[in-house]
Amino acid sequence: MPIARATHLSRRGVLAAGGALGLGAALAACGTDDGKSGGSGSGTAAAKSGPWTFKDDRGQTAKADKVPADIVAFVGVAAALYDYGVQAKGVFGPTTTKDGKADVQAGDMDVSKVTVLGNEWGQFNIEKYAALAPDVLISTMFDDAGTLWYVPEESKKKILAVGAPSVGISVYDRQMTEPLQRMLALAKSLGGDVTGDKVQQAKKRFEDAAARLRAAAKAKPDIKVMAGSASQDLFYVSGTNLSIDLEYFKALGVNFVEPPEQAKAKGGGWYESLSWENVDKYPADIIMMDNRTSAIQPAGITQGTWKKLPAVQAGQVIARNPEPILSYDKCAPLLEDLAKAIETAKKVS
Repeated sequence: MPIARATHLSRRGVLAAGGALGLGAALAACGTDDGKSGGSGSGTAAAKSGPWTFKDDRGQTAKADKVPADIVAFVGVAAALYDYGVQAKGVFGPTTTKDGKADVQAGDMDVSKVTVLGNEWGQFNIEKYAALAPDVLISTMFDDAGTLWYVPEESKKKILAVGAPSVGISVYDRQMTEPLQRMLALAKSLGGDVTGDKVQQAKKRFEDAAARLRAAAKAKPDIKVMAGSASQDLFYVSGTNLSIDLEYFKALGVNFVEPPEQAKAKGGGWYESLSWENVDKYPADIIMMDNRTSAIQPAGITQGTWKKLPAVQAGQVIARNPEPILSYDKCAPLLEDLAKAIETAKKVS
């Protein structure tokens, strides 16, 4: 799923998770499910009194005396909860860019209203975390071992020792619709608005976009799509297996480039890494490129072999977020953009 996490599997291997770079090496974590809130920068407002529980995707049940109000979460989780009216107090993971603006993974959150515990891989300020007196710690999981994304393995014991229950939402080897539903359930438990007009409209938009993508793929079954991610030295080609977005798009009929399993072995089964000299190994009509700040964006790729690719020359390159923000509002455009690309694509491979 995440190619842009690339700096992590070998500090980079984490690439796997969806793009090419994603998942791998330093993960760590824990899980939770059920509550109520509304939100502003100091954490979820007006938490209900009474006990709260949430069974997460590790099968662990997080418990608290009341619905958590002071929430600390991986930035993508916080962005999804924000879309349901639940405001995190602290976040970790790519939150701001070098110029101080909101990272793509922050969604619509006002990043000036959250305490950032770490903006890069391996960063997690435990002292700041403890000072927030968190009620719950939430992250996604890119493996089946229950490791919380962006919670440093080397310091996870100290982090969990602060005492807040943890919740893990799996984004590993399943279709996008499942973690979307899980995040909706988590938001509901935390007091989010999951039944209002805005959410219902977003869900309908998502369903309509899925139908549109299915129709586009059926109408143009020969259009080949490649999911890629760029670093200075390597180009990563993701297979559909393991990534929630690609697995779902494939289920809707999209024809993807699929690196063989042996080629993906070094990428933990997520992706194959290619030298820029071999970037033309797989013919493709559309290239979906990792849009995370950890990946080089298409406009910044200078290699001549990239510029010679038929899809690049045809202008058939679109953005992909290997770590989708798990709200219907943020996922619907991902389907719409791919549907449009297929509808308008020319066969160039």
